[in-house]
Amino acid sequence: MQDTVMLGADFYETESEVASLFAEGGVPIGIGENTKIKECIIDKNARIGKNVIIANSEGVQEADRSTEGFYIRSGVTVPYVREDTTECDKKDNSTSSLGYFCNGLNRICQAFITFRAVPPYTTLAAISNLLAADPSQISVINSNKTTFDTNKLVIIPVTCSCYGGYYQSNTSYVIKPDDTYLVIANNTFQGITTCQALENQKGNPNQFELETDEKITVPLRCACPTKSQVDDGVNYLMSYLVDYDDNDSTISEDFDVDNGLLLKANQLTENDNTIYPDTTLLVPLQTPPTNSSTIIRPPPPPLPPPRTSTTATNSFSNSSSNEKWIYALFGALGGGCFVLVLGALLYCLVFWRRKKKPDSGSVPAASSITTLDHQENSVKISQEFLESLSDIAQSIKVYSFEELQLATNYFSLSSLVEGSVYRGEINGNLKAIKKMEGDVSKEINLLQKINHSSLIHLSGVCFNEGHWYLVFEYAINGALSDWIFNENNNGKFLSWSQRIQIALDVASGLNYLHCFTTPSHVHKDINCSNILLDSDFRAKVANFGLVRSTKAQENEFSLTNHIVGTIGYLAPEYLENGLVSTKLDVYAFGVLLLEMLTGKEVSFLYKENRDLSYVYNGVLNNDGKESLKQFMDPSMQEKYPSELVHFVVQIIDLCIKKNPGNRPQIEEVVKLLSEALSSSLTWESSLK
Repeated sequence: MQDTVMLGADFYETESEVASLFAEGGVPIGIGENTKIKECIIDKNARIGKNVIIANSEGVQEADRSTEGFYIRSGVTVPYVREDTTECDKKDNSTSSLGYFCNGLNRICQAFITFRAVPPYTTLAAISNLLAADPSQISVINSNKTTFDTNKLVIIPVTCSCYGGYYQSNTSYVIKPDDTYLVIANNTFQGITTCQALENQKGNPNQFELETDEKITVPLRCACPTKSQVDDGVNYLMSYLVDYDDNDSTISEDFDVDNGLLLKANQLTENDNTIYPDTTLLVPLQTPPTNSSTIIRPPPPPLPPPRTSTTATNSFSNSSSNEKWIYALFGALGGGCFVLVLGALLYCLVFWRRKKKPDSGSVPAASSITTLDHQENSVKISQEFLESLSDIAQSIKVYSFEELQLATNYFSLSSLVEGSVYRGEINGNLKAIKKMEGDVSKEINLLQKINHSSLIHLSGVCFNEGHWYLVFEYAINGALSDWIFNENNNGKFLSWSQRIQIALDVASGLNYLHCFTTPSHVHKDINCSNILLDSDFRAKVANFGLVRSTKAQENEFSLTNHIVGTIGYLAPEYLENGLVSTKLDVYAFGVLLLEMLTGKEVSFLYKENRDLSYVYNGVLNNDGKESLKQFMDPSMQEKYPSELVHFVVQIIDLCIKKNPGNRPQIEEVVKLLSEALSSSLTWESSLK
């Protein structure tokens, strides 16, 4: 049965055209759940007249259009890329030069890639930073090492996801002087990506000019096993970087895999098994690889110079060397000493609070914790910031206190929304006015610079008698928590599609913070109370009081001993080791998404389950309709597409992995939720 059709000819733009193309007896084959073709993917980047690719659970077939019609070439899994990666001008994606085709059993999976330790990438910190991988996992697989001998093969665990018909694991890279696509692909990343994939990722294949210090996305080559491979006992695929003295037999021996399965996975045969250096070969594995497979090879011959006359250089910043050293140490040792100290501090804090404040009943669901509150610093308003108010006034309005008094009827109880937030009307527009104490300069400086529809908009500020008043756009439908934890219902209900749209909005806002602010910022307090809904039920991420910049380099952790946030949403590496990265927000987002599907607060979920994964295991394992019914928010009355629920639960499972390296970047989550929303809207329209 045909599962997926991926069409790479840009004169086929609709599913109906594809259905007509693959007609039986003159009757077009439908595309959908009850048809032979389950899904259609159309790649608009392909050349006209070429690259018609049919992918199913048994493998990939390719069809080239000619005057006589379509000729089908059968194949298995994906074709080996051969030497195409060294020819940047070659754009024929009927090979796997853009990536391995998404014909696996799952669209997301655990995969592995390899990388050879060469200067300046010979340390755990440097390699994990370059490849956006979890250093603690790399360390475990590679004998708990933090440094590697030159040319040592290092195995890297990655989360592999399907984008635009190709599997990939994304990292980012800052362009250095003399870099070209070929230098980046074959020198820096050693062939684990291709120049064609880099050009395609950037979105302008004709633009070969790269600007120094420009940040680009690098798609690393990975793949998920097909159904046929899973039936053969294959559970993982590893993208192995071919070395100069490699052949298929030696690679099979090194990793103790069946040579026939290895050849089959790469569309090679015993008579056609030539492989080339600086290319990737898929190695099918039954179990995760271990250090016993990582061998040291002799140094390879120098790479041929790129087509330009300049010489590629790789520099490695020393400015964050101390952070890298600390991070590598925690990756290897688990931060044991730090955990003991931090644990003692947390224990003392909780014990002190309990003595000071008698138990007044049940603990609030979204209780927050904090340690080492340097209050003497927080109450001091930055003189430099006060002096900069004239600059701020150019981008946001500075209100007088009298204006805010009139807007809120002198901060009357009838204007009080919650806590210290008041509703006011200024020039006919509703505003949320938040009274704050302490130094809010960092929050204001960030909010005045950001501009994204999914981040709450700061329209003005006021300072009066030691208090700050921040004036925000007013989200008329209030906090998300009011809608999904509403036991009395009171007419407050969110449909399946609304929930997915809200989740996508939140992820998009976080993606802006993580990827489009300089430096990157972490929100650190994503929870249902800090997500506001406007009149159209579009989400706005709010409450930037805990936001901080990530001083460490891309995909690295920085350290803190100031643990703040909402219980239940805090990522393990942050709560236990004080490690800060954008993956904190990814974890919290996963918890948020779980609450949105179940309609239950995380504190309640933890009361019934030792681990959050227990909440959705039944759904993930397809245990039946009853398991799904018990999992989902009962207020939805079973009005949701079960297949999409399973898909979104997979996203949750990835986001709340204990190891941050196993969590996807929020950018990947945005892409996955975009797919989920599109399918949800199609499902919803079919009900009408």
